[in-house]
Formats: sequence, structure tokens, C-alpha cells
Amino acid sequence: MTESKETAYDLVVFGATSFVGQILTRYLVETYGVGKSVKWAIAGRSESKLSTLKSELGDGGKNLPVILADASDLAALQTMCEQTRVIISTVGPYALYGEPLVQACVRVGTDYCDLTGEVQWIRKMVERYEEEAKSSGARIVHCCGFDSIPSDMGVWFLQNKAEETFGAPCRDVRMRVKVAKGEFSGGTVASMMNVAKEAAADPQLRKELANPFSICPPEHRSKTRQPSLKGAEFDKTFNAWLAPFVMGAINTRVLHRSNALQNARYGTEFTYDEAMMTGQGAKGRLTAYGITGGLAAFFTASALKPTRWLVEKFVPKPGEGPSPEAQKNGFYDLRFVGRTEDGKTLITKVTGDQDPGYGSTGKMLGEAGMCLAFDIPADQPGGFWTPASLLDGKLMERLTSKAGLTFEVVETR
Repeated sequence: MTESKETAYDLVVFGATSFVGQILTRYLVETYGVGKSVKWAIAGRSESKLSTLKSELGDGGKNLPVILADASDLAALQTMCEQTRVIISTVGPYALYGEPLVQACVRVGTDYCDLTGEVQWIRKMVERYEEEAKSSGARIVHCCGFDSIPSDMGVWFLQNKAEETFGAPCRDVRMRVKVAKGEFSGGTVASMMNVAKEAAADPQLRKELANPFSICPPEHRSKTRQPSLKGAEFDKTFNAWLAPFVMGAINTRVLHRSNALQNARYGTEFTYDEAMMTGQGAKGRLTAYGITGGLAAFFTASALKPTRWLVEKFVPKPGEGPSPEAQKNGFYDLRFVGRTEDGKTLITKVTGDQDPGYGSTGKMLGEAGMCLAFDIPADQPGGFWTPASLLDGKLMERLTSKAGLTFEVVETR
């Protein structure tokens, strides 16, 4: 453990009664217990819902401390932040509900992590609060779920291996989703629809969402054109058809910020993109075109008021999600292809043992919070970080030993 300020708690789960919040809370109870080596509490606005959650956790949760705070009540949020060293937030869409808690953490100097994938909101938070966070010492780490820990830490792992093997990082990295079994969460869908709605009304936001460096420091840019898969395409490396990966937009931007915060460790002209494999032959091609068309239709319908209600009718609602059994039966396998400037190639993979959006996300988010609480030196500067740039190998150890992830080298040539 690292030396840090004295507080009642090491960490607090805010939004514990949300769907992912319940998964996260159960994971922490089962992994770390209550009132043992880790001092932690759950928080939210509804005392009755928090009490119900505790009762559902059985004997393991009966002594779990509770803090009441509403996401819009800045004074209550600051009081909560003063009681803990780390806040884990699951209250989204963050663009609608997340700012007061970030503001409270920054004011108090409390570390914070969440699972947002809302790039436009992250950029606003950085612009509004980064200087104050640097002053107060608050370390803010967004994107600690499936977006973007597997991608961010996957590239961090690949670049470590490239430096060990080739003596240089890979200038170009491509991530391909080989397989992912799981369901979208209602919260994720709500966040995606909110982005589409905001972008439809704001030309400047549409321009920002097209910029892969939108959350990087202003001085971090590249002259090299960044790849961006817009439709079906054949990948010769894996002999498979590709379709756009819906999380690629946020993951790509997090990767570039990670590179910037590590002093361009991956290179000033580093390129990165993501896509999902849809199979071989005619079936793979047809699936790739189908996914491309489906994504385009979803975002178009979400952006337009006359059709948005129809989308909302058929997609999961916030708070909805798969059964515990379905979560445990899920998994994912991501492949990373890195190439150095002189043409050497490294292929690695990252796997997760539960469905990406729920079971695995809950474990990753929990270990990110634990890493912030116990593994990061107290003198590490405040500011807005990414998982790889702040938590790096310390998080990697937690992910592989506790959260069911693997990181492996597949091929070197």
C-alpha cells in the first residue's frame, strides 16, 4: 500500500444499485470482503435500493457502509468525497449526470474512475477541470470498463513486448475483435444514443467526433493520416472480413491520449484503428456489410427525433442486462497486430473470461479502483489520465491475477 491521506474509506462505489454497480459491488464483496483489509462503502441516492442491494448480498454485505448522495447535489458529493481516497462511478450517461461528481473529486483531491465511453464529455471534463485536478492532486481516470481497458492495456502490453523484442515500439497497431459473446448494456446504448442526439444538433461536435486526437493535449498531433474503417473490408493478416467496431471511436482516442501522456512513447506518428472480424468467404462478407448497415441505421435513427422513439422501444433500457449465468457464459478474444517502422511484426491477444459489457467490465472497473487506492504513489501528479498512462503494469497484474484477463504474444516475425 502507498502512503496517502487518512479517510474513513479506501474507496466508495457510487451508483451501486445500477446494473453494473450491482455486479461491481458483488465482485468486491466476494473478492475483498467487508471491513477487512479494504475499507469501502456503497453510495447512491436511494436508501431503500441500497438496503435492498445489501440484503441481496447476504451475510457478506450486511455490514457494508452506506452513503447517501444524489448525482446532482454537489455539496453531498463533496461530503462523500471527503470520506474516501477513491470514488468509482457507474452513474451514466455521464454527459447527463457525471459532471458534478468529477467536480467534487477535483475540488477535494479524491481519485476517481468510471466506465464512460462518451468522448465528447471527457473532452469537456479535461478542459474544465484538469488544471484544478493538477493543483488538488486528484487523479481522474475515465474509460475503465470494456471501453477502454482491453484496448489501452492491450497496446501497452504489445509495445512493452515490441521494445523487448525489437528494441523499438510498433509505429502502427491494429486491433481486431476475433470474437465477443455478450450483450450491450442499456446504459451503453443510452450513452450512444445521447452522443448521436448531441452530434445531430451540433456541427462542431460532429467535427470533434471525427478527430482521433480530440482528447489529446493540443500539442499532440500527427502528420500521418489515421486509419478509420468505415465499411466492410478484407483483412489479409487474419484472412477474414472486417466490419467497423462500435467501440473503436472511443478506444482510438483513449489510445492516442495514452501515447501523449507517456511522452509519445509509441511514436509521434503512431497510428491505430479497430475493427471486428466477421468471418471468411461470402458469409463473412455478407455479415460485414450487414453490421456496417445496421450501425449506420442505428446512429441515423438515434439522431433524428421522429425515429428515436422507435429505437428506444427496441433497445435495452438503462438498468437492464443479462442474467448472471449469461454474464459468466460470455467472453472475448481481441487480436493486436503491431508493425515497427522497419517492418517487423508482432501479434498479441487479450482475452476476458466473462461477457465484455457486464461481468468483465465489473471486474476491470473494480481492479482499476483498487489500483488507484493501493498501488499508485501518493506523489503521482493529479490530472486526467488513462488506464495505461497511470495504472500501467500495476493494473496489468491485477487484471491477470484477479479479473480473468490474459495477455499473450501469438506471433513474432
